[in-house]
Amino acid sequence: MERRVNGVPEIVPPGPARPIDEKLAEIPLFAALGRDGLETAVAAGLARRYGAGQIIVHQGDPGDRLFAVLEGLVKVVLTTAQGDVVVLDMLGPGETFGELSVLDGGPRSASVIVVETAWLFSVSRPQLLALMRDHPALADEFLRVLGALVRRLTERAADMVSLDLGGRLAKALLHLAAKHGESGGKVIDRAFTQSDLAAMVGASRPAVNRALAVLAARNIISINGRTIVLKNIAELHRRSVR
Repeated sequence: MERRVNGVPEIVPPGPARPIDEKLAEIPLFAALGRDGLETAVAAGLARRYGAGQIIVHQGDPGDRLFAVLEGLVKVVLTTAQGDVVVLDMLGPGETFGELSVLDGGPRSASVIVVETAWLFSVSRPQLLALMRDHPALADEFLRVLGALVRRLTERAADMVSLDLGGRLAKALLHLAAKHGESGGKVIDRAFTQSDLAAMVGASRPAVNRALAVLAARNIISINGRTIVLKNIAELHRRSVR
């Protein structure tokens, strides 16, 4: 069934396969709340399903909610002043976004767009701050999450300077396989496009196509339609080291 929220289509499921609190309990940030805190968070928060292509938040919007991905896949997209598009990350079940804006109340630093139909849970900034006051362990975990985010962004910036396209692509493939891969993290069944992959590594789509073809010709990966199989992970790791 579909309805519209503020003019935007929202896909409403007939009912979740698992309770929201069970899914949140698998996310370290929310697990820090404990059982009572989780119940409070679920009662105060909002769960929605979104269809592929929907924009969950726009870059520059007020940063008034923290989101957790319960199901599906979303991409975090930054648009520069020159109009260039950079895909900062792909986020799947168990991951969160919106931490920085919620922390300082500033505008969103990037847009988040649904890649695969997604089920998201969110809490407002006032609700999150109230939960932190009542559950200090949440504040500690929130700081850990922010620290990891800053480290990833710093590493990403260093990679753009010190790795060539082949190295950045190898690192992106390893990253995607570790987070969203199948068969032990060796198979990437892509819901995202090659344009998305190009935007992740800071290159054009034709350049990424050529780099993928080189990896395939050297039997480091294989490509079958939208599926990429990592055949020589050790070589990908070697190429991804600065």
